[in-house]
Amino acid sequence: MPGLAPELIATLYRAACLAELDALKPGNVHAYASGHRMEVADFVTSADVSAPALARAEARIGARVRGGVEATVAAVGQNTNLGILLLCAPLARAAERGEGIAAALAALDAADARDVFAAIRRANPGGLGRAGRHDVAGEAPSSLRDAMAEAAPRDAIARAYVTDFADILRIGRPALAAARAAGLEATWCTTAVHLAYLSDLADSHVLRKHGAAVAEAVRREAQALCLRITPGPAAVEPLLAFDQSLKARGINPGTSADLTVATLFADALDAAKGA
Repeated sequence: MPGLAPELIATLYRAACLAELDALKPGNVHAYASGHRMEVADFVTSADVSAPALARAEARIGARVRGGVEATVAAVGQNTNLGILLLCAPLARAAERGEGIAAALAALDAADARDVFAAIRRANPGGLGRAGRHDVAGEAPSSLRDAMAEAAPRDAIARAYVTDFADILRIGRPALAAARAAGLEATWCTTAVHLAYLSDLADSHVLRKHGAAVAEAVRREAQALCLRITPGPAAVEPLLAFDQSLKARGINPGTSADLTVATLFADALDAAKGA
């Protein structure tokens, strides 16, 4: 299958980032409300400056992640998109090469591991803690997938690397298709995807910062909300109430937002390929 041009990949990546920001996503930064000392403008800038590295022609996955993180931190002075880049870099490389995500991930090597570990250290994500094996503060392993497998039970982004993005295929893409089939406008389709992740998975970012009990409680709150509302204008009030409640508790379900961007990006890439 012929691959997509890097320029198109960059455009679709940026569009996915901006579409995620336009949607009301409880607990995250979005067009309806800022939060966690971050503004929508920080994320717009992050999308702009990271797109060239994310889509750089013939670049390996690790180099795309590292370049995007370095450009982002230089521009906004903080980590706004490490998870997004970790998820979108494999999708970008696969799309450019005209191959599936499984093939892109199977080709990861020691150079990818070094670049990804360097990117994580540069971004310094909150609540990362220490690991007994493959700690990012130490030397990168020879296999990035081995390191991701170690973290997979507690981190959805790491799990994507060892399951060929199974959560996106199981949760995100069906939620997006169902929202479209229901006739929801694009921004509400994005909200539906975010809520699908938030109600199905204990958010990894919440888990790292607040522990398993809080992460599971948030998941159950999201699940209960989804039983009461359908994404759309009539749901703005309860969604904003949940948003304010999470932010008042300092809870940022950032992994759910990262998975939402990756879902939109994967869908746009498939559409561009005619899949």
